[in-house]
Amino acid sequence: MSVWHEELKVNPVSNLLSLGNEAIKYFTLRDLLGKKVESIEMLWELPQANKILKKQEDNGSWKYPTGPNQMDHVDYNQYQTYLILGELVEKYGFNKEHKSIQKAAEYIFKSQSEEGDFRGIYANQYSTTYSPAIMELLIKAGYNNDPRILKGFDWLLSIRQNDGGWALPFRTMGFNIGDAFNNKELIQPDKSKPFSHLVTAMVLRAFAAHSKYRKSDHAKKAGQLLISCFFTNDKYPDRKSKNFWERVSFPFLYTDIISALDPLYFLGFNTQNPKIKGGLEFLKNKQNENGNFNLKITRGSDKDLPYWISLAVCRLFKRYSS
Repeated sequence: MSVWHEELKVNPVSNLLSLGNEAIKYFTLRDLLGKKVESIEMLWELPQANKILKKQEDNGSWKYPTGPNQMDHVDYNQYQTYLILGELVEKYGFNKEHKSIQKAAEYIFKSQSEEGDFRGIYANQYSTTYSPAIMELLIKAGYNNDPRILKGFDWLLSIRQNDGGWALPFRTMGFNIGDAFNNKELIQPDKSKPFSHLVTAMVLRAFAAHSKYRKSDHAKKAGQLLISCFFTNDKYPDRKSKNFWERVSFPFLYTDIISALDPLYFLGFNTQNPKIKGGLEFLKNKQNENGNFNLKITRGSDKDLPYWISLAVCRLFKRYSS
């Protein structure tokens, strides 16, 4: 079997190590080279991380910048806190041993409904996108056995479409975002409608992060549905175009080929599946001469984002080659 980087056009490891970004260097040594590294807590002291921590509010949240087009009833601070939690967990390895993560987690858990979903980013409506995305980060931060996380999984399993995937409930009922967010009644899903690959992949990130739920038959079935949709249009209006498969972000936000391949590995899929192999081949063909990947980065001001994306892709090749 070939070494994982031999499957790429260019081995980007030397660039990742020499970049001068201590967090990227740490994860490159640990995840790509299998080197013994210092405790993850060394990253918590980096100036970039501390700059983020200093902006945390007393209640554990981070404030969303105000703007003219904000919608009533939407909890923008919860959304901003989710984004910042992603930065801290995915880029600097923060976990619940740190007081700031404890405060942020408790702030977010306050938005959990009796049913188990996290309410607010979609106003009063169910969010089968952000709820599991929040769960993914909290699991990675060490809340995997928290009863509130287990309650979230119960809710996710209860709100699946009949085909075994997930969709946004208000979309299955034909609502646009504005009307749904202004609707005071909670819109129940039409479960007979087809799944959305955008939503299903985001849900599967939570399942993949959890050592128990990643083994479930429900996750495996949904994974097969997701694979069947690679590089196709979604069935619903949100990020419908197939072009979104190559519009990426890090930390992962919506669904793209990287954020889809990542959880599928932990669900037990491998390159014997031709579409998994094809997804990796697509990424290989997007690599340029400096080792990065010619993909559209959709959000973020971090100048090193192309290298974070490169690290994420390299993790895929390392995992799937094994």
